[in-house]
Amino acid sequence: MNPHLQQPTSLFFVTKSICQHRHLIWQMSKREVVGRYRGSLLGLAWSFFNPILMLSVYTFVFSVVFKARWGAGGADGSESKTSFALTLFIGLIVYSLFSECVSRAPSLIVSNVSYVKKVIFPLEVLPVIALASSFFHMMISIFVWLIATLFLGGSLHWSGLLLPLILLPLMIGTLGIAWFLASIGVFVRDVGQTIGIILTVMMFMSPIFFPLSAIPEKFQFAISLNPLTFFIEQSRHLLIWGGTPDWIALASYLVGSLLTAWAGFWWFQKTRKGFADVI
Repeated sequence: MNPHLQQPTSLFFVTKSICQHRHLIWQMSKREVVGRYRGSLLGLAWSFFNPILMLSVYTFVFSVVFKARWGAGGADGSESKTSFALTLFIGLIVYSLFSECVSRAPSLIVSNVSYVKKVIFPLEVLPVIALASSFFHMMISIFVWLIATLFLGGSLHWSGLLLPLILLPLMIGTLGIAWFLASIGVFVRDVGQTIGIILTVMMFMSPIFFPLSAIPEKFQFAISLNPLTFFIEQSRHLLIWGGTPDWIALASYLVGSLLTAWAGFWWFQKTRKGFADVI
């Protein structure tokens, strides 16, 4: 009997699969990160330069050209620009963790045809590898933010150590979406272009470049419907202002993320038996 006819769909199974194949995930994640910069002159150094460059561009456009301000600054506005840069960067870090994994998800299966043909290869770990790669770049960006904060005379708060608790539900939910999109991408090749548009909308409909309080009250609910809004706001609350998490909301998002992960994995397992036929 073909083992793909009956695929386990529980989160316990995928957790067990991740643990069993942790060495495979580690090796493939490392190969993917290194392979992205293979052949380039600067190599892995690009993982540092990219967030710095994007931070500089966005800060210039919004704080100099559009004269956006997050909070009160000095008479010359320099303090506001510094605060804006660091605050904006947190939003970009959270968004990038989500968007990098989700944007790659539709092509994970179709770009690894050789793995589909191998019955023993655990296809369910491909989205995990993509998430691990995104996590690596997020950690680099956080390191850049910490250095920039200290260099610019900002303050680091102990509450920042709770950031993993904020990002955990986001990563779990992102993994569920990645499983779903990886499957859909096999059967509907246009999904990749569609996801690019949706991610752009989500970027500008989340409080990355502006505080949620700056939005007219009648539109704040619409912005809050974007799941990234909570994680961006809470990450800033911990890192910038030294606050504590909204534990009730965090628990609600964790439950929602687990349900999303289960639904995405269930769909992936139910449809994977047709991957070989389509590809």
